[in-house]
Amino acid sequence: MNPWLVAARPPTLLAAVAPVLVGSGLAWGDGAFRLDAFVVTLVTAVAINVAANFSNDASDARRGADGPHRIGPPRAVASGLLTARRVWAGTAVVLALAAAGGIYLAWISDWRLLVVGAAAIVATLTYTGGPWPYGYRGLGEVFVFVFFGLFAVVGSRFVHDATITGEAWLLAVPVGFLVTAILVANNVRDIDTDRTAGKRTLAVRLGRRRTRLLFAGLVFGAFVLIAAYAAFDLTPRLTLIALAALPLAVPPVRAVAKHEAGPELIAALKATARVHLVVGLLLAVGVA
Repeated sequence: MNPWLVAARPPTLLAAVAPVLVGSGLAWGDGAFRLDAFVVTLVTAVAINVAANFSNDASDARRGADGPHRIGPPRAVASGLLTARRVWAGTAVVLALAAAGGIYLAWISDWRLLVVGAAAIVATLTYTGGPWPYGYRGLGEVFVFVFFGLFAVVGSRFVHDATITGEAWLLAVPVGFLVTAILVANNVRDIDTDRTAGKRTLAVRLGRRRTRLLFAGLVFGAFVLIAAYAAFDLTPRLTLIALAALPLAVPPVRAVAKHEAGPELIAALKATARVHLVVGLLLAVGVA
């Protein structure tokens, strides 16, 4: 495989797409949709995700978290496919692309958006890098929920006409739950190797049983919120079509509950990412 694709981790990039779809669907429903805002937001969001994966690859290799006993897809630096220096250079290039997109979006909406963009870049680089990597201290899920859930959906709506709506905040929560579940699925797979490497993720701190409960709560909680919003007329009734994705959510929850390692948990991570994308797409249709 192309080593840069290995470092980019394509299955995880779906996490950046769903919130943009929801935010843009909200803009369409409000009659504020701009094609340029949608395209640039999508490219920028994916670029930030790629940069996060690049920096995580290099930082984890330096800290010894991607050792030979790690279960999962190969890591570019740890497996020798790319040098850390090249991956950091790639991170800089991708972040420059994201910054250019952020400047354009701020120009067409509000310059205060640059504050959020700068915070996202800092969060990207300090997840497993820097002197105080928050991903090693059990805070990764919190930051993912905030940046790939709340800020991603609300920001994707905001860039169309500089408007923040209540529906955007509400729908950002189930989207944030599902994107956080992707990280939880990844970390529950790596509990043993992360503990050995001194990486105190939330899964390591909670233990396998409670992490499994957290994963199921995030996945099914997202669907409960979607149904509750529509039932109380807080969001359009048509958003209930997102519940059609519920059968897709059962296999990964079952896999995480039953298995401790191996290809089943890798498949569960990819399946969770697909659920996140499908829910995002259906919510976007519902609000549009």
